[in-house]
Amino acid sequence: MINLLLSSMMLAIEAQKVVELRMVRLAWGGPAGWAEAQSMVTEKVSAAGEAMVTLSSGGSPETVVARYREHVAANTKRLAAP
Repeated sequence: MINLLLSSMMLAIEAQKVVELRMVRLAWGGPAGWAEAQSMVTEKVSAAGEAMVTLSSGGSPETVVARYREHVAANTKRLAAP
């Protein structure tokens, strides 16, 4: 239970960087901003579906949070690239 709490807290902290990077991309607008808006919605729906499948097939909440953190790390890397 402590691991889930700590992982969830880390997810919240790490997600703030993605929010910041996405807001910058959206604020710049243009084709890159539009693509990011579409990507954001698609990724959220996909991640939610993945979480539902994990939980309905007997996976743990810790597994779901760990997977969300992987998605957040990938987004941070992608959005921070020049």
